[in-house]
Amino acid sequence: MKRLLALLLTCCVAPAFGADALRVCADPDNLPYSREDGSGFENRIAQLLADDLKLPLAYAWLPDRRGFVRKTLGAQLCDVIIGVPAGFERAATTQPYYRSAYVLVERASEAPPIRTLADARLATLRIGVQLIGDDGANTPPTQALARRGIVDQVHGYMVYGDYRDRTPQSPIVDAVAAGDIDVAIVWGPTAGYFASKQPVPITLTPVSPWLDGPQWPMVFDISMAVRKDDRALRRELNRAIERQAPAIAAVLREYHVPLSTAGMAASSPSPQPAGTQQ
Repeated sequence: MKRLLALLLTCCVAPAFGADALRVCADPDNLPYSREDGSGFENRIAQLLADDLKLPLAYAWLPDRRGFVRKTLGAQLCDVIIGVPAGFERAATTQPYYRSAYVLVERASEAPPIRTLADARLATLRIGVQLIGDDGANTPPTQALARRGIVDQVHGYMVYGDYRDRTPQSPIVDAVAAGDIDVAIVWGPTAGYFASKQPVPITLTPVSPWLDGPQWPMVFDISMAVRKDDRALRRELNRAIERQAPAIAAVLREYHVPLSTAGMAASSPSPQPAGTQQ
């Protein structure tokens, strides 16, 4: 009788898709997104979903570099990546769980903040931009500036920084606060989190226009990725995302993630926002 009762209880709490853990792959040192000590917002959201699905949360840690998806999902190291652009072509993606934008990062001043890429002041300012990957690939804002002939005063900051630094993505926002550059164009979650840590007031303004020509969006929906044939896990994650939407929103607010309602968010994986997996 006791054995039968134990089996019945196990039946009642086991996930419908038969997983024994929510296996997540993440970068071990990539605040504000993930860190091995669980302090990133993607760690917090992963825990919310694992608890919702009544599964233990297990991690496989791998630095986020070129080939991350192939070396993780593709190699069966994990089943879920918590942050990818919606419609990411190398995986199946869940419904989006937030939408953010590139923002203009400036020290607060009496002058009105820059709100648009057409602002004439950009031609005379020192501008920081994020670069992605080992080859320094350009992000959408970098392309948008180049289209306007704003090149010589642009300074690049690698998204995948020095892992000896506890916050590899912070230097671009630190440089604005220190006055080393006048303005930076930074992917929203990175900008919001590190701006909140600065010793001086920082202004964040969503980049306008949100779509620069037909090719360079400044706004992205962010989803979770699973293997393309893992329909059951994708279905259960979608249900958990819906159930946990208020708690997810609270985590995003806590980490100062600027959320966007601008236009139609981009679903193409190329380009993609700085800080999401390749």
